[in-house]
Amino acid sequence: MAKKVVATLKKEGGVSYAKVIRAVKSEKTGAYTFREEMVPSAAVQDTLKK
Repeated sequence: MAKKVVATLKKEGGVSYAKVIRAVKSEKTGAYTFREEMVPSAAVQDTLKK
């Protein structure tokens, strides 16, 4: 399934995307969960600064 998603995101003339995986700490349990986001390559640094 992941191969199909990557193939559709790499069309010619389209915007290149990057997958950002971020560890987020839960306030209730203190456990870490991972949040995945697909962002344009130009916005990766801005996304990680948040």
